[in-house]
Amino acid sequence: MDFLPRETLVNDLMHSFEPLMKKYNLEDISVFEEEGEGDYYHMGYTVRKDDRVYMIHLPYRKNEDNQLAPVKREWVVESDAGDEPEAHGLENLDEVFEKINSGLEH
Repeated sequence: MDFLPRETLVNDLMHSFEPLMKKYNLEDISVFEEEGEGDYYHMGYTVRKDDRVYMIHLPYRKNEDNQLAPVKREWVVESDAGDEPEAHGLENLDEVFEKINSGLEH
């Protein structure tokens, strides 16, 4: 596993904001970070599209130096609305936004 400083990953995410906003017609975008159980960490994007907010993230492992390494390259999508299920196992952002556009329940 190749561990990277958290700041490097955050900078990479931030550099993709403008292209993602244009490509997927997003209203807003920011970095999503969440501590998981044990040494798990979740990082990705919080986006607003069509007046809905979604957390789009990948799972990481955190080492003793607080550096992160991806566990697997499968995106998870969660909605801040309690009425939509999560989507798991999406391989790329095109799949993520196809899922969001079609509704997470489909």
